[in-house]
Amino acid sequence: MINLTINNKRITAEEGTTILEAAKQNNILIPSLCYLEGVHKIGSCRICVVEQEGAKNLQASCMTAVSEGMVIHTNSDRVRKARKILYELMLSDHPKDCLKCSRSQNCELQKLGELIQVDESRFEGAKSKDFIDETSPSIARDNSKCILCKRCVTICNEVQGVGILNPQFRGFSTEVSPGSELPLGSAACTYCGQCTTVCPVGALKEKDSTKAVWEALLHTNKTVIVQTAPAIRVALGEEFGYEPGTIVTGKMVSALKEMNFDYVFDTNFTADLTIMEEGTEFLGRIVSYLYSQKVIDTEKLEKLGFKPTDTGPTLPMITSCSPGWIKYIEHYYPEQIEHLSSCKSPHMMLGALCKSYFAEKIQVDPKDVFVVSVMPCTAKKFEITRPEMINNGVSNVDAVLTTRELAKMIKNSGIEFVSLPEGVMDHPLGLSSGAADIFGAPGGVMEAALRTVYEIVTGRELPFDKLHVVPIQGLERIKTAELTIEDAKEEWEFLNGITVKVATTSGLKGASLLMEEIQRGESPYHFIEVMGCPGGCISGGGQPRPTNDEVRKKRIQAIYAEDEGKALRKSHENPYIENLYQEYLGKPLGHRSHELLHTHYTKRSKV
Repeated sequence: MINLTINNKRITAEEGTTILEAAKQNNILIPSLCYLEGVHKIGSCRICVVEQEGAKNLQASCMTAVSEGMVIHTNSDRVRKARKILYELMLSDHPKDCLKCSRSQNCELQKLGELIQVDESRFEGAKSKDFIDETSPSIARDNSKCILCKRCVTICNEVQGVGILNPQFRGFSTEVSPGSELPLGSAACTYCGQCTTVCPVGALKEKDSTKAVWEALLHTNKTVIVQTAPAIRVALGEEFGYEPGTIVTGKMVSALKEMNFDYVFDTNFTADLTIMEEGTEFLGRIVSYLYSQKVIDTEKLEKLGFKPTDTGPTLPMITSCSPGWIKYIEHYYPEQIEHLSSCKSPHMMLGALCKSYFAEKIQVDPKDVFVVSVMPCTAKKFEITRPEMINNGVSNVDAVLTTRELAKMIKNSGIEFVSLPEGVMDHPLGLSSGAADIFGAPGGVMEAALRTVYEIVTGRELPFDKLHVVPIQGLERIKTAELTIEDAKEEWEFLNGITVKVATTSGLKGASLLMEEIQRGESPYHFIEVMGCPGGCISGGGQPRPTNDEVRKKRIQAIYAEDEGKALRKSHENPYIENLYQEYLGKPLGHRSHELLHTHYTKRSKV
């Protein structure tokens, strides 16, 4: 351990700890701006400077490791003056439109000014390049507000491994943008939105969809339907002062009804439907592969409801419900898109059903139905613009709101969220199983699929404690599990002894590692889950800020509490799903299911 003194307080810290970390561990606050714990540490803003006795210059505390006998002053007159000058220099090249900025009262630069007590801006001069880039359907970029902290550069390059954001030009002309002066809409951006979660100001944010939704609610005669993803209900409360991970499902439903949405449906319903379609698709790929290897004959294949094929289908199969991941594989591994499940994402499935099955039920023209999805994800805003997400000339979903945007709309409606009663989702597209809830957690889609597939094949519940496949839960980059089939039902007896190998990853850096294995022909897996954002949907690009590991863990705990609190915990047990197949869809992978619930993908270039 290292012994040192900070502000006349003797403390100890492990070797390799920075001054900033040592101070935090001992409840000493050092202001900082560009630093992100465990993610970004480059000392570019210099706001965290401290005075070290015996050192000529002030030290960036986020970059300087502690040493034996070190004596540090974090609040000396020299330090205070330096911080104020640094802050005022930032303000000299920053718009002073705080009252109308989307980050007002939730801006780290604003909070820093209050913390270090800056009450004037003494510097004025030329402004750096001032432009707004709204070419992306998901993310808006306001270069005039960028403070060059480079957090977005780190998250895009080192955490996600996409690398389309980097410093361009030099000196006063420096800006963070895609190369060759490309706008975001023309770059190989996945629209994951992780850059918007770490930007401390309003330089990067989601593309606004609130105006379109207000227009539909207030100025049209359309039937306006809203659906909400599982990750919303464990994060929305943070925008109203609740602790991270507080489940606010009932209050959220009440708020949406007070905002005059005609119907409030649950995306979890079609998460259950996704499991039925995707699980059947996975079994079909396994069975067809065994048929191609002559393990089973044509009669057995057709008896199970699958068509014969001369060659085995592509394995491993990879989940397709994360649109950021889909855009990533289309750009960076286009030759491997046949590995993707053909299933649309759950919210697109529900949108398609709202404008077909449900529109028929309420006798409304699908063109007069306006579907709004509340999602944790900025990439969903891009997803709804894809041409393949249109059925009979009608878009599946008309608008996507992030969790942050929904919170703004609730506040704008004059609704006192904390005082709302507990509302319930509307039927028939509102009831779901616990398996659908865990879609919001990393590894949740795979776990939900295994609960159903294993029971279909064996007639027994998944042999894990409380149905939880623990090896694929958590925040590690790549997690794996194996499950050996034993005592299968008679029609599936040929699967006895087969060990199904699965992998899950959240974040595109992990996805690239798994894709490289596939590209080399070395992947040992049969089924892979990929979520585009680190930590999965609970830390999507549209979730409340900040989203650090502590917040992620609390949201995940809440997701699993939702699951365990439900009477139905397997997708195939949802009676509304059973009724939907009997009444409308026919069967998983049937003709109507393919028409409404499945899609195809587009090979894209990197430029």
